[in-house]
Amino acid sequence: MPDDDPAVTGPKPRSTAWQTALTMLQEAVPPFIPQGAHAMTVVIEFPPGDPGTPPHRHSGPAFGFVLEGEMLLEVEGEPERVVRAGQAFWEPGGDVIHYQDGNNREDIPLRFTVTMLCEPGKPMLTLVDEEELAQRRERRAPRPS
Repeated sequence: MPDDDPAVTGPKPRSTAWQTALTMLQEAVPPFIPQGAHAMTVVIEFPPGDPGTPPHRHSGPAFGFVLEGEMLLEVEGEPERVVRAGQAFWEPGGDVIHYQDGNNREDIPLRFTVTMLCEPGKPMLTLVDEEELAQRRERRAPRPS
């Protein structure tokens, strides 16, 4: 019998790599998720310097990870911040406005993935008009000068 025959050598030992394979990127206590919600995962790609999606909201929480580049992220009530490749982010969705998700860099593209938990019967993304932005301007964190 050949040496690699399992009857001779026995089963191959299981790897222990799984014990150290997990790296925690973020932990969050999401808001209420409605019964019947569905999840979708998308990849978003913006060219260098692109401002990204206009102000919008999501019907449920969204959890993301920047794959490449740098995102300028701003969610209602929080100051804008840069999220770099290898970093995670999340937003609660619902009534909260997502102001910015654009490419923070003029020299490289931005790629990120987002998993959204969408409320049944509602779109995953709804743009916010100028009138509503004006009505809620006091909820936006101060902008850098």
